[in-house]
Amino acid sequence: MEKIITFDKYAIIKTGGKQYQALEGKTIAIEKLPHDAGASVEFDEVLFRKLGEGQFEVGRPFLAGSVKATILKHMKGDKVVSLRFKRRKKVRVQKNHRQEMTIVRIVSI
Repeated sequence: MEKIITFDKYAIIKTGGKQYQALEGKTIAIEKLPHDAGASVEFDEVLFRKLGEGQFEVGRPFLAGSVKATILKHMKGDKVVSLRFKRRKKVRVQKNHRQEMTIVRIVSI
């Protein structure tokens, strides 16, 4: 039987219309932020926080306090190809997109 990995301390934050799990020391890729690399940012929209065994905080809709992070770099994500094709009609339309993202490291919850 495999052991299920659990984390003692984590938070769920909302940024860019998406939700992310924030662990101290974890690196995550989020939607692009307007700050420079090396800057520190705070995420105020904290939806959920686990502080220890059996200690939970649930926000309605958000919790007081923030999650602090440091911006490591800005980059582009993988290419997404959108292709429209109609056979025998000479219709071929191809569009490409690469989402800009920011890599952040969570400092404290």
